[in-house]
Amino acid sequence: MSQYSSNQSLEMNAQDTKFNYRVILAVLAAVIIGLLIAFYYSYAQSQNRITYLEDERKLLNKDLIFMKAEVDKLKGYNQLVEIDKDEAMYQVQELLDSVGRLNFKVDKLEESKRSLRSLQVRFDSLKYKNNFLLYNNDLINQKYESTLAQIKQLKQETSVLKEVREEVKLENEELAKELKIKSYLSIPSSSVEGNGFRLRSGRPIQTNKASTIEKLRGCVTILGNPNERGETKIIYFQFLDPDMKVIEDSNQSVSVAGNTYSKRVELVYLGKDIGVCDFITVPEGSLAEGIYTLNVFEDERLLASTEFQFK
Repeated sequence: MSQYSSNQSLEMNAQDTKFNYRVILAVLAAVIIGLLIAFYYSYAQSQNRITYLEDERKLLNKDLIFMKAEVDKLKGYNQLVEIDKDEAMYQVQELLDSVGRLNFKVDKLEESKRSLRSLQVRFDSLKYKNNFLLYNNDLINQKYESTLAQIKQLKQETSVLKEVREEVKLENEELAKELKIKSYLSIPSSSVEGNGFRLRSGRPIQTNKASTIEKLRGCVTILGNPNERGETKIIYFQFLDPDMKVIEDSNQSVSVAGNTYSKRVELVYLGKDIGVCDFITVPEGSLAEGIYTLNVFEDERLLASTEFQFK
């Protein structure tokens, strides 16, 4: 019976060993299958990654080929800018070498902002100047229109003045004819004389002291003319002070055709030499020291003139 128990025990140990072998084989099979699955999954991912990287490489090569083609195309545009193209190629190469890095300089941005502000200020200044020029242009246009209107008016007035000028010309021609016909008195300048007088007991006494003069006398000699006899002539004495102002006779002047005289002298001219003298009265002390003038007129024509001095 002990032998039977021993055999039974050996048989159970053999069964346990077989079972353990089977378990070990199952575990090894599971591990191998797991490794195969993991290897296959890793292989599949690697293949996908390789495919993706191949596609990316192809795209990158296409981009680089396209960029190179563009650069080659730019090379043929203009040989005069070869240096600029070389610099561009260098910059493109730098960009290719620095893909993934972005170097942004704040200082450059600030400098650009300052340049922008400077340009903005210049733009505002130019805009202000342009508006000012537009305003001036409007003013000039208004003045131009006003000037055109004035020119038109002046042309009309010129036309009127031309007509008036023609009329005046005809009148002057007629007057010239009359003047040619009319003969004037002949008075030598050497015969003209101006003097001052003061009164003593009603008697005039000649003097050259300005402060005592009460009368001014003018004397002339009219030369004879045998072609004129028995005609009434009118001459005018004009006394001028040192300031060339007309001296009036007793504060009364004589005005003829817009001209002012001191004395009107009417005489009968017989065609022979004749001396003519006449006085004007002035307030005592009204005359100042200086050089005085005596002009002799017939109508508006100056016949003779002289100067005399009072102290």
